Amino acid sequence: MHAPSEKKNSNSKDKFYEEGERVFDHFTKYHMTILLGEFNAKVGGENIFKPTIGNESLHQNRNGNGVRTVHFVKSKNLVIKNTIFPHPDINKCTWTSPDGQTHNQSDHILIDRRWHPSIFHVRSFRGADSETDHYPVVAKLEKY
Repeated sequence: MHAPSEKKNSNSKDKFYEEGERVFDHFTKYHMTILLGEFNAKVGGENIFKPTIGNESLHQNRNGNGVRTVHFVKSKNLVIKNTIFPHPDINKCTWTSPDGQTHNQSDHILIDRRWHPSIFHVRSFRGADSETDHYPVVAKLEKY
């Protein structure tokens, strides 16, 4: 998934989350569902959302896309896994601006709350050689 940037209009953002809901609702609730993507969302450290986002967000405050993402996650009974694990900020960052001054954690891994213990580790890998300005986010899953 790739969400519209913060600068895009509300209509394009609404369409993105409506499509996300449509796709998500298509899957049966008995299977593990994991959503991966560039949500362009900074999810903050607000206490009210701790059960959904954990304590380890790179950001203290949410942006507009973060609000939308957290509402989507809560409405679908999901958990954002890469804001749960304690890591140095360098391993939370999923994007760095070309001038190296701005660091964001905007790519996220979402999983059904029921299955969230199945993912026992998530972090970004800054050294990976990829043809994008984002760092890969890698999760380790428990075998069943």
